[in-house]
This record gives sequence, structure tokens and C-alpha cells, in this order.
Amino acid sequence: MKIFPAILLLIAATPVLSAGTTHYTVQTQGKKAGEQITQVADDGTVSVDFSFRDNGRGPDLKEQFKLAKDGTFLNYSATGKSEFGAPIDDSFVRNGDQAEWKSLADRGNTNLTRPAMYVPTEAWAEVVARIARAIALQPGQRIAALPAGELSVEKLRDESLQLNGSRRDVSLYAVSGFFTEPAYVWLTRAPELRLFASIFPGWLTVIETGWELVGERLEQQQTDAAGATLRTLAERLRHPLPSPILIRNARVFDAEHAGLGAAEDVYINDGRIAAIYAAGSSAQEAASVIDAGGRVLLPGLFDMHDHESRWSAMQQIAGGVTTARDMGNDNVVLAALKQDIERNATIGPRIVRLGFIEGESEFSARLGFVVSDLDGVKRAVDWYAQRGYPQIKLYNSFKPEWVSATTEYAHQRGLRVSGHVPAFMRAEDAVRQGYDEIQHINQVMLNFFVKPTDDTRTLLRFDLLAEQAHGLDLDSTAVRDFIRLLQEKPIVIDPTLATFEAPFTQLQGEPDPTFGKIADHLPTVLQRNLRTNSMNVTTENVARYRASYAKMVDFVGLLYRSGIPLVAGTDNMAGFTLHRELELYVKAGIPPAEALRIATWNGAKYTRTLDRLGSITPGKLADLILVEGDPTQDIAAIRRISLVMKEGAVYYPSEIHAATGIKPFEPPLLPNKK
Repeated sequence: MKIFPAILLLIAATPVLSAGTTHYTVQTQGKKAGEQITQVADDGTVSVDFSFRDNGRGPDLKEQFKLAKDGTFLNYSATGKSEFGAPIDDSFVRNGDQAEWKSLADRGNTNLTRPAMYVPTEAWAEVVARIARAIALQPGQRIAALPAGELSVEKLRDESLQLNGSRRDVSLYAVSGFFTEPAYVWLTRAPELRLFASIFPGWLTVIETGWELVGERLEQQQTDAAGATLRTLAERLRHPLPSPILIRNARVFDAEHAGLGAAEDVYINDGRIAAIYAAGSSAQEAASVIDAGGRVLLPGLFDMHDHESRWSAMQQIAGGVTTARDMGNDNVVLAALKQDIERNATIGPRIVRLGFIEGESEFSARLGFVVSDLDGVKRAVDWYAQRGYPQIKLYNSFKPEWVSATTEYAHQRGLRVSGHVPAFMRAEDAVRQGYDEIQHINQVMLNFFVKPTDDTRTLLRFDLLAEQAHGLDLDSTAVRDFIRLLQEKPIVIDPTLATFEAPFTQLQGEPDPTFGKIADHLPTVLQRNLRTNSMNVTTENVARYRASYAKMVDFVGLLYRSGIPLVAGTDNMAGFTLHRELELYVKAGIPPAEALRIATWNGAKYTRTLDRLGSITPGKLADLILVEGDPTQDIAAIRRISLVMKEGAVYYPSEIHAATGIKPFEPPLLPNKK
């Protein structure tokens, strides 16, 4: 929907802000997790206190700013701590046409020749609302972003809300240009255009206090609006090809044996791999022909540690991920997304759902089921088993005394058991009590550092390892005994090395090492955001933290050499992090072809889908990616994907990237025209 010029004139003619105080409630899964207080002084100065806690972490942010008549910042300042405890110190000031900014990511100045909106490095609800309003005041609903880039806004929906005799008329806006997906915000109706709610479906809601009961309605409206956008993109970016399809002259990766053979011709029919011949040995015609030209053909990749959302799902496909294992989500939200992907209403990988079970505490992550007793655990296990989940995931606040009975009960129901190591346990305790898999290398290595009283529901689960892991002797008796225990089970490890790389090694203002090779392809606002670190890495501790991270990488290499099964997961930016995860495996001493085996064959094996996925084998689903270069020799080539196929339908990463503000990496490989 367009914002009509008459409305713009009405907005421009009204005071910028009205003095007063507005309270907001921050909720996770319907439970209060924090609050925001926004105060507007008589002179128009806005002060914001924002804080919440979820999963033992969260930001504490104090902002102050003043706006010009066109809604842009005249000045802005923010101090506090980020979600993982790093300091926040961000400021901006405009004097006439001169603008100057300083943050932990950068500093700079410019001469303004047109309206521009400063984008802070920590852009939570209030800032997004002010940015949306400023853009709405501009002709064409676009504005230059500072320090760089451009932002746009689109009004999607109007809602009239009534509750307890009060009424609010609100509208949903989508702001594009921040990241690879829009930022959604609910504003009160013109001429005010004030923050009413900011909703992250399935996770977090910031909403005006007293109106919490309408949050679910607004979340559904926002999901529907995003779904309409994504349906349009799916219709444009998904390319079903007539069968049979021939991928000619491709070097096929043998995922089971981690080998790359001579060129072959691969036939696909009705979404499945039909036959494989030596290149050029068959003269059979095909309805669709893709000439691979000697490119490497891989099975679709598995991201084995994902928390899927509607927009991130599309980036997974662009990154060659055709199957994602969701490790924790809102069960209703995830079921709806899975259904939409399966009926091609949105683009995304096939989703393997894990059943999230958490114990009730002040630190609880409020996903899946949060339970208070063992009977509640068993009910949750049954709920997941009855819906075909192959595995459950236990989390930080899960009671240690429940673990043994839980693993036994889940195994009786045919479910694997994995997760974090619950607080006040060690990894070896979880293994002995029936775990099949452990998530995150920090959860594994904390085994050597936690004391019985250490509460790893807090940031201690990161800080303890950052401070001490560098001193671990990988040849010590303790490590050898632990490895032997893992071998006896055997236990699968999901390291997610890449998700710890920047937090443990990046100084504020430095390029993010995880995305350094791709940063210049990303939206400029996101590039700047990647120069901040949410953990408090300083010049005093950086050498120690980097040495600890290097030891984490070495430990993964030790796991591989010891025959411990690994799966490749990310828990970070979809569509890009898996490539870095595989690079880090190679850095740990794992041969590139073996890293690819982990991301394909092992993914299928430990999601129980090896009968239909994980290798290029006749009869299996046609989930395939074509790569320029040879990733079995240079793992970095995995980023150069020219074509992704999921059950016979083709996607071009270059198209998906261009549609989401990302500079493409590789030209599309189009089928030959008859």
C-alpha cells in the first residue's frame, strides 16, 4: 500500500513529537522478559530505556535523541551493553549540512546533500520505528542511510484494535535496507506514527503496555503480510523444469566415500535422480538439459543447527542448503513455515524438526515446551513422537536429575536425544546418562572447566571457555579419557565452530572473520553491523580469547581424528555461515572432501533421511548443487554456487541474492534452449 501525498502533508504539518511517557512490555513466548520506557521531553528530546532477558542474556540500552522536522536524527546517543555483554557506545550529531558519527564499529563524517537517516549499530524497536517514520515523510518513501546505503519503507496493513474500552489504529510497515530481510514495525496511525509494537514471530514482542493481549493477532497479521511477499518471490524465483532433466558433463561428488570422479551425465525425473551415465555415453533426449561444463555436482547441503524463519529459509537455498535441521523454535510457527515450504508458498529447505524441551527457571529459553516436572517432560516427548519428530533437544535449565529418565523414555519412543549440557552437569555426565549428540563445541569443552556450582545458564558458558580453554592440554589424561567415552557410545558432535569465531576473536571495529570473504556482497548497513562484537573482546583479553578459540578448532580436529561423528551446523546467518563452518573444519585438519561428506552424508544419516537424501544415487530425491571450482581441493569454492536443485525444481542463487539486496557471487547456469 502507498502512503498518499495528502497524508504526507498532514504528517509534515504536525508537531514532530508529543511530550509524555510510554511504557512497553517485552515478551518472549507470552511471558514478560523486560520493558521499554520511552520519554519525550517538552523540547522534543527522546529518552529510551530498553532491557530484556531471554535464555540468560539480553541487552541493556539507554538511548537519547532529538529529531528534525523531517523525522531524521539531529542527534543520537546510545550506551549500555549488548545481548552478550559487550559495551555499546554510539553517537551521532548533525550541524547544518555536516554530520558526524562515532561508534565501536567506526567513526566518520560527511557533508549532507539530501535527507539522510543515521542507523545506529544497535537498532531495536524504538529506532526502527523512528526510521520508518522518517522514510515515510520522504517522497517515494526512500531515504539515504548513514554512514552508507539506502532505506525504503512500505506500508503493508492497517488494523483497528479495541481492548477494554480503548482503541488504537495501527499500521504495519516493512523497512528494507537494514539486512537481507525487511524489519517490520507497527506504528500508530498518521499523523503520529509512533511505535506501537515490534514483533519477531515465534520469539520476541515489544508492545505498548496494556495491549499485550493483541500481540498474537498482530503477529499473525505480520506473518500473513510477510507470507504474501514471499509467495510472490517464490513464484518468480522457483523454476520447475520439464522432466526428464539432464545435467550433462558434471563431476559427481561421491558423498559416502568423500571422492570426486570423472564427468558424468545425471538424469532427473519427477523430482528424483533417475540414472547416472558416463558423460556422453547416452544419446537419449531430455526435456531440459543443463550443461554443467565440468562443474562439481554435490548433494544438497545440510545445515544441522538452524533456527529457521521465513526470510532466512530463502537464504539457505541460495547457499546450497536443501535440508535444515531446526534445533529450537515456536512449534506452531515452525509447523506453518514447514507447510508453506512444502507447498511452495515460500522458498526454503526441507525442515527436519527437533523437539525443544526446557526446564522452567528465570533463565529459560521459551521455545518448544518449558516444563516443571518429569511428567511434563514425558508429555512433551510423547507430543513430539506422535508428530514424527526424530529427535529431542534438552536445554540449559533442564534439571540434571531428569536426564537419565528422559533419555530412557525418549529412546523407548524411538527418538534420539541431544542438546546443551544442562546447568550443573558436565558433558561426560550427559553422555553417561544417555545423550546421543551434543550441540556446540563450547558445551563439549566446558566439561574440563565447569565446577559443580557454575551456572552455565548465564553468559558463563561463553566467558569461562574464552578465559580458560587456551590452557587445555589435548594430550592430557582427562581429554584422552573423555574422547574414549565419546567413542564408546559413539556420540555425535555438532560443533557450530563458526558461531563462536567472531565473538571470541573480533575486536570492535574489525571485520567479522566469519563473513570477511563475503562482506562486500551484503547490504552496507549490515556490513557496518558486522564490525561490532556482542562479546566484550578487548585489547587486554584478545590474545587469550583468540588462543582459546584456536584450541576449540583444534579440539574439533581431535574429534575427527578420533572417529567421533560430526555434523555441520551453524546457529548463525543463514545461507552463508555453513560455508565458513566447512572452512573451519579444514582449518582443524579435516580434508575438504571429508568436510563435504560431513555436510551431506552425515547430515542425512543423523536426520534419518539417508534413504532419500545425502548422496547422488538413483532413486534419491534430486537435491543437488552445481559449484564452480573444486571444493574437494579448495573448500572456499563452495560459495560459488551457480544452480541449486530441490526435488527437480531449480533455483539460481544469483536471483535470490539480487532480490534480497545481496551482490551475487556466481552467474546462473541456465538450461539449454531447444
